[in-house]
Amino acid sequence: MLVNTKDILLEAQKKKYAVAAFNVINLETVQAAIQAAENEKQPVIIALGERYFPTVNVEGFAALVRALASKARVPVALHLDHAYEKESIIRAIQNGFTSVMYDGSKYDLSENISRTKEIADIAHQANVSVEAEIGSLARGAFSDEEEGDGTLTDPQSAKEFVEATSVDFLAAAIGTVHGMYQGEPKISLQLLERIRDAVDIPLVLHGGSGTPDEIIRQTIGRGICKINVNTEVSMAAVTYLQNRSDQSMVHLSTIMSEMQKSMETVMTKFIRLFAE
Repeated sequence: MLVNTKDILLEAQKKKYAVAAFNVINLETVQAAIQAAENEKQPVIIALGERYFPTVNVEGFAALVRALASKARVPVALHLDHAYEKESIIRAIQNGFTSVMYDGSKYDLSENISRTKEIADIAHQANVSVEAEIGSLARGAFSDEEEGDGTLTDPQSAKEFVEATSVDFLAAAIGTVHGMYQGEPKISLQLLERIRDAVDIPLVLHGGSGTPDEIIRQTIGRGICKINVNTEVSMAAVTYLQNRSDQSMVHLSTIMSEMQKSMETVMTKFIRLFAE
């Protein structure tokens, strides 16, 4: 069933676990995410980044997710990830997305608040929940996300931001990266604790890929309720395709089915970890 993302995260916050938000781009990635969630009896967030709009038909994609979610035995949310344009957010809302992320992290705090509040007002009128970000993530290896400057979230700024915008959940920049780490991860759990003390809405961790399991567990214990995963799923699919390159010709349907299973395995690992 398709549900509001806020409802999923408030339940996760109450029971102290995290929900996986998988970045998806096609039928196989959506099916893998929902199947993994059903197998584990856990909710799941299907996330489409604005950066994929040029290659993914949003109207068709949203209809696909809604159809699959209607048959799912677990709660499924449909989320717009890292949107920078108001037009993209309105398009997502019109097509049944249950949450949107407006990323105004490139602006100073005052401008970010102003732009995010406008988005929150629009989305809340349609009963769509809103994620926003203070600070930004640097880009690691194998990521196709935009390059951030790695500025960490200031707890007092986060408090001011949440109070002024009425966003429903907040992405906290505590040292994770988009993609895989190059070198030892430098993640500040102490900073996360201070952010948790400053705001009472669910917190989001971007950059789940490559983050050590124990660090993941500790972030969940300190208030993280949603964790975004993209790169490790992509790597599993690409690795499967690379390993098939020297094998005999098979039908495309077989390749796509087996690739979906490779992604489902990785997604299952994350769902189990986040639900511990």
